[in-house]
Amino acid sequence: MGTPSKAGIPFGAMKVLDPGQLKPDSMETERILTVLDETIVKLEITRLILWIIGSLERYARMLGPEITSSLVEHQKLSMEVQHLLSSPGDEESRRAVEQRLKCSLRNILRLFLANPLLYHGLKYEVRVRESPADVFVKAFVEFRDFTLERLLTSPDEEKEKIRFMEEISLEVEKNTEIISALQEELALAIQTRDEEVNRKDKTIENLKTSMENLAKSCKADIKQIMKEGEKQQKEDEKASQDRCARLEQDIQRLGAHFNALVLKHRASELVLRKEKCEVEKEIQKWVQKYDTDMSEKQAAYEELQAAYKEEKEQLSLLMEKHALLLQEYTEIEEERRMLKEKEEEAAQEEARRNDAATCIQAFWKGYLVRSIYKSKLKKGKGKGKGK
Repeated sequence: MGTPSKAGIPFGAMKVLDPGQLKPDSMETERILTVLDETIVKLEITRLILWIIGSLERYARMLGPEITSSLVEHQKLSMEVQHLLSSPGDEESRRAVEQRLKCSLRNILRLFLANPLLYHGLKYEVRVRESPADVFVKAFVEFRDFTLERLLTSPDEEKEKIRFMEEISLEVEKNTEIISALQEELALAIQTRDEEVNRKDKTIENLKTSMENLAKSCKADIKQIMKEGEKQQKEDEKASQDRCARLEQDIQRLGAHFNALVLKHRASELVLRKEKCEVEKEIQKWVQKYDTDMSEKQAAYEELQAAYKEEKEQLSLLMEKHALLLQEYTEIEEERRMLKEKEEEAAQEEARRNDAATCIQAFWKGYLVRSIYKSKLKKGKGKGKGK
């Protein structure tokens, strides 16, 4: 109710309210953030150093000889500083030892920063309990986010943020008023419900009283009904006894009739049993005859089946031979057709040759006749001139 949705929040306000969406947009900002992030890492490493020193033998192989020796030296300096703090002594020597302790710490931090994988491995390997240093690290991380927000928030965005917060405050006030009104309505509804419950409680009490009165008035009726029920029960028992006597007589009569029927049916059962035995014998004889006939027919069928298989094999061989003969016959017919065609072609060729020879002979005979005729004509002409 009245809560502003995320879709209605301006982008600038969302950027300001959500530091995770802020990104550095200048070299100076990146340098400041780098310094703060390195400081956070150094604080976390410093928080781990005390616990690592307490179990130095366990982590010696992971740390390496250089870091291990630095941690041993750091532990000695820490013990020396604690001893100087617990006992009053020379102030200058205490400051010198503290300065050496600070240098040792800076050297250890430099070694860890040079090997980030080692730091991350120890971060998940070393189980550190909650301490005031954790509160300080968390506060420094919040300071880093706040610094990033301040560095990346422009004046316009700051105004937008203030305006947005004012709108949220107004919306919260409206929601508060609405909630107050609803609470009043709820109180009124609760009061109404309580009045209704009280009224119903009174109604229930009245009903209970009337039910008690009704129970008292019903007791006399129940006694009267019990007396009448006992009287009716006695009458029913007497009627039931008479009916039982009649039923016993009927049972005896029906039992005698049943025994007579049993004797009668036993005699007929003997007759039917004899007939059944005869029928079973007859059926057995027919079954034996059927088995014999079927055995003979089965033997005949097997013989026929064997003959059929043999004939079928022969038929297969004959079909194969028939196929071969048919193929040979087809080849022979084809050869005959081709020979016939060749003979027909030869006959046609012979006929053409005969016709051609006849034509040639006729032409030659004509030529000879004409030659003879011409020679005779020439001779006749010569003789005529001579005369």
